[in-house]
Amino acid sequence: MVEPLKDVISDIADALVVIDSSRVPYRNYQPGVGPYGEPQLLRKTAEILNSQDIYRGRVETRRNPDLLIRESWAMEFKLARPFGDNGREAENWSVNLLHPYEGNQSALGDCLKLRELDCSEQKSVAVVGYEHDPPVIALKPLVKGFEMLAEHILKIKLGPRIVENRRGLVHPIHQQLTVYSWQVL
Repeated sequence: MVEPLKDVISDIADALVVIDSSRVPYRNYQPGVGPYGEPQLLRKTAEILNSQDIYRGRVETRRNPDLLIRESWAMEFKLARPFGDNGREAENWSVNLLHPYEGNQSALGDCLKLRELDCSEQKSVAVVGYEHDPPVIALKPLVKGFEMLAEHILKIKLGPRIVENRRGLVHPIHQQLTVYSWQVL
């Protein structure tokens, strides 16, 4: 059974809120989900999803793709954090999405990698973004730039953008999260 991508992204956003509300800090950072690294975040997310009946035992983290929901979705993820845990603007934070070259670690590179991935699951790319509430540096222009580069420059066909936003996070800098996702066709 292939769950609709909108439902999967909503469940992932809810899992991130569970991680956040646990107030367990990542390393020596402030409590909250925002500072987690991508592998650690996805590992915890997979644990939460696997505890739900709909996903039970089908979710695993991998190197390629980042998150696999067997018989459903092969997913690549990137994090977008304009500000660090210390409240300073992060250097090169937008490169995680926009570096348009094959073999790199950007969301665009992930789309190219997904296009070549041989699997029976549907493919999607997702961005987990953290912002102040209201945003000091908004993620929307970055997301639109990603879509334009993907579709018009790299000729990657994306499905409609799916957006799930959650507010009221415990971290003083990463106060809200938004998960953006697209099916890679």
